[in-house]
Order: sequence, then C-alpha cells, then structure tokens
Amino acid sequence: MNELHRLWQLFKPYRTWMLVGTLAAILTLLANVTLMAAAGWFLTAMATAGAAGVAMNYFTPAAMIRGSAMIRTAGRYGERLVNHEATFRLIASLRVWFYQHLEPLAPARLQQYHSGDLLSRIRADIDALDNLYVRVLVPVAVANVSILLFTVFLLLYHPLLALSSLTFLVLAGVGLPIWSQARGLAPGRRIAEDEGALRAAVIDGVQGMAELTLYGAAERQAQRIDTLSRRLIADQTRLSSDHGLTQAAVGLCASLSLWVLLWIAIPLIDDGRLMPPQLAMLALFTLASFEAVAPLPQAFQMLGRTLAAAHRLFAIVDTEPAVAEPGTPSPRPKRFDIEFTNLSFTYPDAPRPALSDIRLQVPEGTRAAVIGATGSGKSTLFNLLLRFWAPDSGSIRIGGHDILDFHGDDLRRYIAVVSQHTHLFDATIRENLLLANPEASQGAIEAACRVAQIHDFIAELPEGYDTWVGETGVRLSGGQGRRIAVARALLKDAPILLLDEPTEGLDAATERDLMRALDKLMAGRTVLLITHRPAGLDWVDQVLVLDQGRELARGDVSVIPTAMQAALLPLRTEVGAV
Repeated sequence: MNELHRLWQLFKPYRTWMLVGTLAAILTLLANVTLMAAAGWFLTAMATAGAAGVAMNYFTPAAMIRGSAMIRTAGRYGERLVNHEATFRLIASLRVWFYQHLEPLAPARLQQYHSGDLLSRIRADIDALDNLYVRVLVPVAVANVSILLFTVFLLLYHPLLALSSLTFLVLAGVGLPIWSQARGLAPGRRIAEDEGALRAAVIDGVQGMAELTLYGAAERQAQRIDTLSRRLIADQTRLSSDHGLTQAAVGLCASLSLWVLLWIAIPLIDDGRLMPPQLAMLALFTLASFEAVAPLPQAFQMLGRTLAAAHRLFAIVDTEPAVAEPGTPSPRPKRFDIEFTNLSFTYPDAPRPALSDIRLQVPEGTRAAVIGATGSGKSTLFNLLLRFWAPDSGSIRIGGHDILDFHGDDLRRYIAVVSQHTHLFDATIRENLLLANPEASQGAIEAACRVAQIHDFIAELPEGYDTWVGETGVRLSGGQGRRIAVARALLKDAPILLLDEPTEGLDAATERDLMRALDKLMAGRTVLLITHRPAGLDWVDQVLVLDQGRELARGDVSVIPTAMQAALLPLRTEVGAV
C-alpha cells in the first residue's frame, strides 16, 4: 500500500477540489435517499388520509420532495463538474510530473525500456490513476458517511432495523469489495503489463513493416499481437464477469435487507409503534441506501489495475539518474576549450571498457576529429561529454571546469549537436528550428537556413517555413533533414559544436554541400567531429584514432602513421563505391 500513500501525496495540490467533489457526491446521495423515502411516506399517507376521510398538510412533504429532487439534480451536476475538473487537472499534473522525472534519466537509464512501453506508462497508466480518486476515494468516503447517517436514522425507529440494515450494507460495502479486489488483483496487473507489451509490439510492427514483409515475418508479428490481444481480452472479460456478479450480489443484499426490514417492521405496526406510512418510507429508504455501496465492488476490483499502474510509474520515477546533479550552482566558464584526461568508462554488464585511458585536448576555437570503426567508442565520448553518463575514472573539463560540476541543462546550453540521427518532430519546419531558440526572429531563422543551404528549398515549398515535416521528418530527404539540423545548431549559437557522423548515409553531392554548410557552422567554435569516413578530416586541426576504446594514434592528419592510413583505406574505398 506504499503506492497509495505516495499517490495521496501527489494529490495534495488538488485535495480542495477532491473534498468539494466528495461533499457534492454525499449531498447528492442523501438527497436521492430523502426523495425516495419522503415520496414513499407521502403517497402512503395521502392514501391513508383519503381512505379515512381526514385532512392532512401536504405542502410540507411536497416541498421536501421537490427540494430533494432539485438538490439531487444540482448536486449530481456539481459533482460531475467538480470531479471531472479535479481529475483532468490531476492527470495533467501527473503527466508533467512523470515527464520531469523521465527527462533526467534519458538516455542512459531508459535504454532498457521500449518506447511503446514508455508511451503506455505516460498515457494508459496515468489515466488508470484517476480510478483511485473517482472510483475509490470518493465512493469510499461517500459510503462511510452515508452508512453512519443511515444507521443513526434507523436507530430512531428501532435498533433491530438499524442492525439489519447495517449488516447487509457492510456485506455489500465491505465483503463484496474484498472479494472483488482479491479477484481483480492479478488480472489488473496483467492488464497493465499486457497493454504496454501490446503497444510495443504494434509500434514495432508498424515501424518495421518493410523488414517484416521482406523477410516473411509479418505473420509471426501478427500472431504475437493476436496473442497479447487475446490475453488482454481474457482478463478484461473476467473483470467484466466479476463486475456483473458483484452488482447482482449488491441487488440481492438490498432485497434481503428489505425482506428482513419488513419481517421486523410489520409486527411493530401491529403493536402501534410504527405507522403504515412509515413502513413504506423505511422500505424505500432501505432500497435507496444501497446506492451508497453499489460502486464499491468495482472500485476495489479496479484497485489492482491502479496499483499496478502506480508501481510501473514509480519504478521509473525511483530510478537514479546515471549522473547525479551537483549541489552547488554551475560554474560559468570564460573559455570553451575541452580536455579529456585519462578517461575510462564501461557500460553496465559490458564485457569490456567502451573507453580506456583516453586523453585529448581541444583548444578553444579549434577542430578535432575522433575516428575509428563502429564500436570503437566514438559515440561514448560524446555521451560522456554531454553528461548522459559519468566516467568511471578520469575527467572531462570545459574551460578548466569539471563537467560534473555543471547541472546537465546548464552544461548543454554551451553545446550544439548535429547528429547522424537527426530527429525532426511531427511539426512545421519553423517549429523544429525554434527548438534551439524559441525567441529567434524570422530573419534569424532565414539567415541560419541560408548558411545551412536549405533556405532556397524551403522558400520554394507552398507553405514555406510552415510546411509540416511529418513524423521523424518523413517528408524530407536525409540531406534536407541534416541541413535543417545545421540551421538549428546555428540558431542555438553555442560555443561548442559536436558533429556525430553528420554525413553518414548521404550521397557524394549531398555530402559535399553539407560539409560546406558545416564549415561555416564551425567557424569560431570549438568543434569535435566523430566519424569513420574521411570527409571533413582536411578541415580539422588534430585527429584522435580509436580502436576498441583505446587510443591508437593522435596528432595532425599529416603525422598519422602509414599503418593508420592503410587502416582507413577500406573506408575510403567504401566511400568511393557509394
């Protein structure tokens, strides 16, 4: 139940809304029960008075009935209004809360999670948490208050009436929910897990449709999705069946309570301790009172799903970031040279170090390239520099300050990145560019795009900078996407520039145009380029050659050993073939 306590703490800003919604629900229920009971008494009393030929005051009970009906209608509307407002506010804040905890974990701690699973947690699991407020907390509070008031009311007529009603209310409001929770705990957990797995499988199937079709694996993927769907449907069917049984059981408890009440009350009428109109009032009162406990079995049935969703969210929220934030303000460097000193790092559970004893100094305003085959540790060097991971030993300094003394966001303000995997959001070209500088003017945007040699292309589009690029920039070519990334880096105007395989996968003409744009982007900045291609090496001041995480050679391009030149020959041959 630790999850319930933690969720209650998250609900703190909205407890006033929750209290008002709960009071509105209690008022609505009491008005409904009063309406039923008063109507039963009034109709019977009027019939009795008419049969006896005596007059009675019907204005007061009629006003009570009309007032109860009006209060019930207004209360139900107010309850829905307040509870929905509280729920929407709560869900919105929970999504922001979860994202704020998710962001420091990227990318290091999120590598073990599928994007579809994360989507399921931030959407379905957070949506499931509204069950705790709307379907658990409010019904439980309403039931407790109402049962107490109903019992006190019946005590005014006879203790046995109160005891019999309380017995069946407890059976329906406590016994059935306990049974329902026990039955729903395991299916609820499976539903939370299977929803995440199903989303991951569907996303994999859609994104990898070409490969699945090419290798004849589409049917296997469809079978996997079908298996997950059937498991999900089976658990949902079981919960629906149990819900039907519990609702029938609540109805049975209400009927039994009515029969017992009649068995106790009829002799009281014979004794003259109860009047006939009061019997009708108590009968309808008893039936209406079970509205207080009717939602509880389903509420506790859904509790398993809610707790499983909370557990999945807290499992990520409680994950420690790969790099802890310092407890002091970030330093403010006055220069932007980069220094790697005896840097070593090993990924968790990796068989060998990704980097071992790496040393490199990049003076401010100069350019350095890190080259090597795939898996040699080039990207790891960038991940460490960006503070996505912390080195096992050694240090990285910018302007003489250890990067671990910087807060992550503060450090990354000084760094612009152009990657081989340029991510363009499903938005307009303008919105993608403004990620780097939300305050940039149209003139600054166009100037950056001219330097990146992409402005003329954008200007020819029917919607210009307001052109929608599609998911991951699918409506643009690879070279166009890279040049937009260059323009975005220009808009950021950071003193340090990281280029991660910027020409990978491009044809020779596009590569040449992009390198010209990058040459303008690199002017005056401290540049670190990683590549396994020779493009751009003529423009750098020094080269670091890596091989399986170790330094193989370092220095000016002209002093790279002949053996290293031979090692690069296959790469040059590959580029020529492309």
